[in-house]
Amino acid sequence: MEPEFTPKTSVMEALTEIALNMRWSWNHAADQLWSQLDPELWELTRNPWAMLQTVSQEKLMKLTSDERFQASIKEILKRKMGREQSASWFERTYSQPPFTKVAYFCMEFMLNDALPIYSGGLGNVAGDQLKAASDLGVPIVGVGLLYQVGYFRQHIDAEGRQQALYPFNDPGQLPIRPVRYANGEWLRISIELPGFRLWLRAWEVDAGRVKLYLLDTNDLANLPEYRGITSELYGGGPEVRISQEQVLGIGGWKLLRALGIRPEVCHLNEGHAAFAVLERARDLMEEEHLSFEAALTITRAGNLFTTHTPVEAGFDRFAPSLMEQHFRHYAQDALHIPIDELLALGRQNPKDASEPFSMALLAMRGSGAVNGVSRLHGSVSRHLFQNIFPRWPEKEVPIGYVTNGVHVPIWDSDAADQLWTEACGKQRWDSDLKKIAEDIRRVPDARLWYMRTASRKTLVDYIRRRITRQIAGQGASDEEIGTVEKIFDPETLTLGFARRFATYKRPNLLLKDPDRLLAILTNKTHPVQLVIAGKAHPQDTQGQLMIQQWIEFIRHSPARSQVVFLSDYDMRMTEQLVQGVDVWLNTPRRPWEACGTSGMKVLVNGGLNLSELDGWWAEAYTPEVGWALGDGSEHGDDPAFDAADAEQLYTLLETQVIPEFYKRDESGIPVGWIHRMRESMARLTPAFSATRCVREYTEKHYLPLAAAYLRRSADAHGTSRSLLNWQHHLAEHWSSLRFGEMQVLTEENEHCFHVQVCLEGMDPDAIQVELYADAPGDGEPVRHLMVRGEPLVGENAVSYLAFIPADRPATDFTPRIIPSHTEAFVPLEAAQILWHG
Repeated sequence: MEPEFTPKTSVMEALTEIALNMRWSWNHAADQLWSQLDPELWELTRNPWAMLQTVSQEKLMKLTSDERFQASIKEILKRKMGREQSASWFERTYSQPPFTKVAYFCMEFMLNDALPIYSGGLGNVAGDQLKAASDLGVPIVGVGLLYQVGYFRQHIDAEGRQQALYPFNDPGQLPIRPVRYANGEWLRISIELPGFRLWLRAWEVDAGRVKLYLLDTNDLANLPEYRGITSELYGGGPEVRISQEQVLGIGGWKLLRALGIRPEVCHLNEGHAAFAVLERARDLMEEEHLSFEAALTITRAGNLFTTHTPVEAGFDRFAPSLMEQHFRHYAQDALHIPIDELLALGRQNPKDASEPFSMALLAMRGSGAVNGVSRLHGSVSRHLFQNIFPRWPEKEVPIGYVTNGVHVPIWDSDAADQLWTEACGKQRWDSDLKKIAEDIRRVPDARLWYMRTASRKTLVDYIRRRITRQIAGQGASDEEIGTVEKIFDPETLTLGFARRFATYKRPNLLLKDPDRLLAILTNKTHPVQLVIAGKAHPQDTQGQLMIQQWIEFIRHSPARSQVVFLSDYDMRMTEQLVQGVDVWLNTPRRPWEACGTSGMKVLVNGGLNLSELDGWWAEAYTPEVGWALGDGSEHGDDPAFDAADAEQLYTLLETQVIPEFYKRDESGIPVGWIHRMRESMARLTPAFSATRCVREYTEKHYLPLAAAYLRRSADAHGTSRSLLNWQHHLAEHWSSLRFGEMQVLTEENEHCFHVQVCLEGMDPDAIQVELYADAPGDGEPVRHLMVRGEPLVGENAVSYLAFIPADRPATDFTPRIIPSHTEAFVPLEAAQILWHG
């Protein structure tokens, strides 16, 4: 079916439809259309919707009357219709959809610079997962906040100091629309804050098949001091932060209900959104006339909490007085519980009235599953939360992991996209990811090197344009601007370092020995060039000083044509850097980088990683795909270890990275380098893609959580009542449980354990008795279920028996009692445990 235009206004309607669906940010079929409207404006903004608001009506009418322009629009719409009519991965895999909707809550989303409501890594993950969900057809809806100024923009002044700027986000220039009822009325909802009602405006963003809904407080009905609650991302003090998180969690859930959306799964991407746990339960209380305890038992089964925080200080905490101010009436009037009961959900010690309220603990206690964002981060998180599960082994703290991934079509260069299309087809990320690795390994060395060289040249051109604008804004002379054409060389090994400037990320590790760095950069036969970018939080003076140190090094260095600092690091700059650099550097202190996705973005472009063994690189690294810093252990902020890491970094560059890049065959191709490139692209690009990540979330969490939620919601809530009765029974009788006599016999190749358990009123069906042994090394603990025997005559006790192979000493095993219920998440919902001895 061919799209047809009748009056010319329908062409404008088609352009509007294309401009307001942010799929254009990862599908570039319409780029030429926008460039025709105004090439310079398109190059500067890459915002189709803003261009439609800016270009003159005369020019629009002229272009939309052009038959070739119309034909291009028709082709784009035809492809869009084809995508919408074709079965997605989710539809092909699940002919009977196991759930209808996942609500994805996050404080920030990085879809594109045209919608600047992000700061960095968290928003990047959220945005890339929404895009992958669109490609895969996973029914996700995003919920976030619309910020009037968002995160700050960076300017480096003439003295090399960072200046924070806050340009206004004009909603009329953003690719968003007000959410309206059928009668045209703007959808507005309200939440209660201390002493007043706060009105929230609802906006919608189209991102392919996925919707993202945003709330803001800049409503005329609000008092001036409250209209700015959603002004700035991560700005203001605790009062602003708790209000923002109420808007996100409570307001976000209310918005979904106002839209008629009833998600089975609520994905809390970081603890900021944890108040949604309360509002979801309150909503069910009202609908089904349940107590808060009963409602939470049902709804938590459908909640997933993803933590991104590797250090305890990173969790949001609010003072008890602030929580009481904001939630006393909500607890009493909406949840019908005392405020102390609500506060207990966010405390390690529920009885400690002085303990601050932790959003992470609320999210954990209100969810059916919890995960970190890399294998190492899962382990770090289990350590951080172990105190919540006293006497449970750290490996059994109920936190798993789903390693982040990046939405590959966003981050590949034109040259890389062409190569991957030739090798794997245009729809490669919607198909078998294993086949991609096989296909890319067949690409010839010369073709890979051509792609890498072309991408590097594009980066050099970008850096020169960017530096020209940057120094002109600092008041540079015409002579200084003229020297920019001598900056960087398209044939030189190019290193990149770009991220937030914070002490734990050690952005100045390369400056430990400035003379040695200078020697590396200015080597006559094997030169190196380095591009650096990053922001420091406006309150982080140490981070800002580290930026200034780099600026000083560059300005007073003989290598100033080979090292640059690009100001105002944003998503578009990231695209340019990850597409063009040969090696991506990452130097955090382990284990303070939960995952880190910037290094994943270079993979599709043939870039290689030289990184600390932290975050994703700790599970991705092998010698065939890149280089590793550190010894895989934690050393805190020990200066001696920083010095050792700097020494290792210099040595790796001098003895491995640089020689391998410049070692060429008779055709001028670095064969060893290309081999490493190919393996990195084949092994890591699919494995660390958002496609794999969203599939894993779907299969590992969304499906089982949706099923558990539906079971607890069904049968007149019979399952949830059974769980509540079980929990109450455990609370009443657990303290009386005790072990009796134990016997261990070893015969031939088998240990026989026989142990008595004194129940003291405990229902034996409410518990299970196991033999437990720690795993050697990094393996999983060994657990053997003991078989319950007959009650002992004349005693309130039961015997338990187990036969296990004698391949380990019997002393390795200890009997223990843990709660047991077929529908319970243990120990997440019942953390009791009793050990023998």
